[in-house]
Amino acid sequence: MAATPETVKKLKALGAEEIVIETGAGVAAAYTDEAYAEAGAMIVPDAASAAAAADIVFKIQRPMQAADGIDELALLRQGQVLMSPLGALTNADLVSALAAKGVTAFALELIPRITRAQSMDILSSQANLAGYKAVLLAANHFGRIFPQMMTPGGTLAPSRAFIMGVGVAGLQAIATARRLGSIVTATDVRPATKEQVQSLGAKFVAVEDDEFKAAETAGGYAKQMSPEYQAKQAALVADHIKTQDIVITTALIPGRKAPVLVSEDMVKTMKPGSVIVDMAVEQGGNCPLSEFGKVVEKHGVKIVGPANLPSELATDASALFARNLLNFITPMVDKQTKALKIDTNDEVVKGTLVIQNGQVVHPSLTSQT
Repeated sequence: MAATPETVKKLKALGAEEIVIETGAGVAAAYTDEAYAEAGAMIVPDAASAAAAADIVFKIQRPMQAADGIDELALLRQGQVLMSPLGALTNADLVSALAAKGVTAFALELIPRITRAQSMDILSSQANLAGYKAVLLAANHFGRIFPQMMTPGGTLAPSRAFIMGVGVAGLQAIATARRLGSIVTATDVRPATKEQVQSLGAKFVAVEDDEFKAAETAGGYAKQMSPEYQAKQAALVADHIKTQDIVITTALIPGRKAPVLVSEDMVKTMKPGSVIVDMAVEQGGNCPLSEFGKVVEKHGVKIVGPANLPSELATDASALFARNLLNFITPMVDKQTKALKIDTNDEVVKGTLVIQNGQVVHPSLTSQT
């Protein structure tokens, strides 16, 4: 959910005259219509009624188009403000369609990685939960326990977990696997992550050459590495992965297909019963054998391609997402008039404002339209 009873109260206090929520929208996340109503929201029969009543629309996912089977774009009208993840850098058709509707649209996935915007960062809040859940999924599909266990029948050896990609999701996966008792190693192309990995009690695995030392963008994302570096890193990973029981891949590059980290040849070398959780499956996958929304077995290895990990922790995912949105909109509300005031000089606004009054305005997109 993009709003919870907690944030409904705070949005009302911020100056929103009316909060409109579709009936039953929060049930799967354990937020009832009664709880929303008690917080001050108006419950309406369907999404069309909610959209029709709203000046500002909060959404969890991008609006679907007719080709997707449900035409949510048809519910929007000229002059509305949409705040939602849009996948704007890779969904040119959606951006054009939203512009044609005459809306003002913010792409929440483009929130800049700056200190002031940390409390608004939907990618980080959801990735944190996803990293935790990925380890639990791996444990569920693994035929052994994670920790070392001393029993009257003998000692059971600890599992070995390898985390590939040490962003927010990767760090949480490391911490969770460690808490469950696994021997954890991790890899990333960004040099700053080495200390973070070691601080969590895991071992860092990477080719640490000159290219590695410069492999991070100003925004804190991983750079695309050269084919030469990728070959060296792949050789190191191929040798390491043979001994691992659990592999969790988290590597994404904004606006691009997910890089392949675990090839089919690597999978063939893994021990029977090993588990791979490919958290990048929605963007093509870090393992070419993973399938979106499915668990498949290839070469004796279970490969999990989760469709939407945060939704499996729906209550907490909603709480964090709703707070992110509340923190995002709060600075835009004028304290005197209680009206939305979009300051295009603000760094957060500049980074996320994709369409204003029907015009594509984001610098990364204006050249494409």
